[in-house]
Amino acid sequence: MRIGVPKEVKDHEFRVGLTPESVGKLTNLGHSLCVQADCGVESGFSNASYLEAGATLAFSAEEIFATSDLIIKVKEPQPSECRLLRPDQVLCAFLHLAPDPNQAEALLASGCIAIAYETVTDAQGKLPLLTPMSEVAGRLSVQLGAHYLERIAGGAGVLLGGITGVLPAKVVILGGGSAGTQAVQVALGMGAEVVVIDKSSERLKILQQLFESKITTKLADPKNLAFDIKTADLVIGAALVAGAVAPKLITRAMVREMRARSVVVDISIDQGGCFETSHPTTHSNPTYVEEGVIHYCVTNMPAGVPRTASIALNHASLPFITAVANKGYRKACLEDPHLLQGLNLYKGCVTHPAVALALHKDFVRAEAALTEKFS
Repeated sequence: MRIGVPKEVKDHEFRVGLTPESVGKLTNLGHSLCVQADCGVESGFSNASYLEAGATLAFSAEEIFATSDLIIKVKEPQPSECRLLRPDQVLCAFLHLAPDPNQAEALLASGCIAIAYETVTDAQGKLPLLTPMSEVAGRLSVQLGAHYLERIAGGAGVLLGGITGVLPAKVVILGGGSAGTQAVQVALGMGAEVVVIDKSSERLKILQQLFESKITTKLADPKNLAFDIKTADLVIGAALVAGAVAPKLITRAMVREMRARSVVVDISIDQGGCFETSHPTTHSNPTYVEEGVIHYCVTNMPAGVPRTASIALNHASLPFITAVANKGYRKACLEDPHLLQGLNLYKGCVTHPAVALALHKDFVRAEAALTEKFS
């Protein structure tokens, strides 16, 4: 199969879809790899390393899209890229379509086959391609939150871990999944007081055991949310519903009650955000102040550490990419129900139920679409 890796064009998106190691494994299987010049430079991968792995270089995105059967990206295609997609071309990337109707319409109009990394599942019902990026974002969220609490960055001038005779900052984490768990680990390591709020009592029990009761856990009811948000220095939003728009857990009224110059880091912003006051930001302009609270809502947080993030993503994504390349997308999806969950769009149809619901589109079962059993 002809596989293309364009250079990412989203603001400060420095990750790369395939590392040279992954390219080498695919070329050894007989596939033809073409990567855009300098696509991996910001992740520490030179053009020479791709050539050594067996790839050829293209000097424009247009050449990549025009000559490839399978496009491997990290982030959702920007409008300029959507216009380059062709009918029957396969796209693999993080798409986050539910809160992004403009992108969805552009991809539907292209007629491409779009596999979204964030809805691919595994045998345990988890999200193996999203998990490593969630782990990166979870760790970064505390690091970033600590920075923006500094007065020079606009914050309240609070040291996350406190010092002798001075209480540490209170960090409230909404969601105890992959991102939330990593945030807990870093926040505890920095000496903060940590509260985790989740809708699952079973998940909270696991976290209590994992962190040896060094954290406070609470069920996600309005009373707990209102109290802990009001008394927090840093709130991290890590709530997720696979493929769907993130639940709005924190209202504007709750944000209004927060301490002046406290900080919100909304990891869930890729799926629309879990704060009513959240809207997407970029690495170029990462924060804004709403209701007296600093909001960090960058939609591609892991791009801040692109080498770590690219390698981690490739470890998880390569088996699925290899299956698509070896078998073709149709056979690969029909033989693997977990990859099939990643099929969000197929030749102008929406094939993921949560995405269809969010976009108010007709839903076509992925199996039916692939076997052409729908009218």
